Amino acid sequence: MKKFINNPNDVTDELLEGFACANADMITLSDKRLVVSNNLDTADRVTVVSIGGSGHEPAPIGFVGDGMLDISVAGDIFAAPGPELTVKALERADRGKGVLFVVLNHEGDLATGKRSLAECEKRGIRVREIITQEDISCAPRSRGQDRRGLAGCIPLYKIAGAAAAEGKTLDEVAAIGQRFADQMATLAVGVNGATHPVTGVLLAEFGDDDMEIGMGQHGEEGGGRQKLKSADDTAVIMLDALLRDLHISEGEDVMLILDGMGATTLMELFIVYRKCASYLSEKNIRITANHIGNLLTVQETAGFQMFLARMDDELTRLWNAPCSTPYFKK
Repeated sequence: MKKFINNPNDVTDELLEGFACANADMITLSDKRLVVSNNLDTADRVTVVSIGGSGHEPAPIGFVGDGMLDISVAGDIFAAPGPELTVKALERADRGKGVLFVVLNHEGDLATGKRSLAECEKRGIRVREIITQEDISCAPRSRGQDRRGLAGCIPLYKIAGAAAAEGKTLDEVAAIGQRFADQMATLAVGVNGATHPVTGVLLAEFGDDDMEIGMGQHGEEGGGRQKLKSADDTAVIMLDALLRDLHISEGEDVMLILDGMGATTLMELFIVYRKCASYLSEKNIRITANHIGNLLTVQETAGFQMFLARMDDELTRLWNAPCSTPYFKK
């Protein structure tokens, strides 16, 4: 393991301190682990909160700001934060209009979310939860509760945040966010694993010419270990799986995101995107929203997540609405 760190036990706190220093015009670090939008105190609307382990930067802390998240609650490396701090964030975020709470489908996050919601109910804080569960490698769509949450949380932050900024009610924001979440799917491919920055443990091992389609964001096996294929062949394999899962047909509109997981270059992502765009065009499927780059990483993992979602006019408008956060602006 070669990383520019100090004491491994201080990694989370030091990265958050550095992030706050670098983005003081947009966010403030509170209680050591709460990344809070500087404009939260004047927000007269529904607010949006999410939780997540550190080590996946820029997600989720990099998406706090105008038009996306209002507070991100940071856990230790690859670990969910606890309910006490999460409840504090939800209570602080409530500006009288309610809070949308976005949770990725991972065991620790779900446990924190469940306990936090129970406490919020006791305190009279209005919270609606959306659980992102879009990793198609884990289970069929009929068993969505068994699907991991991957990079799909990021466009959900954007769409829900834009709906909240328009002054929609909590029920309306939650309904729009859930509609989007129900129509999204992600599939990851890995070719090289990362090391845990605190323990030095290797998250996944690969042979020189191996790749894994369906790998989880912490190195979990996806059942798709195979010989490394070209960018075009990999793009088609993954797109076909996503299109089947969502039952996307000719004439529909989609969002396509390629999320580099840390060590994959933009060169590679653009080559993959080139094939995706031509392949979808051949099927008369329109890309009306996209993004290519690092959104949710796993340290130095080599590979990418391919995200696809069915879009409509309202979702596309909300995606294109203005926002300003450290790592996403429109």
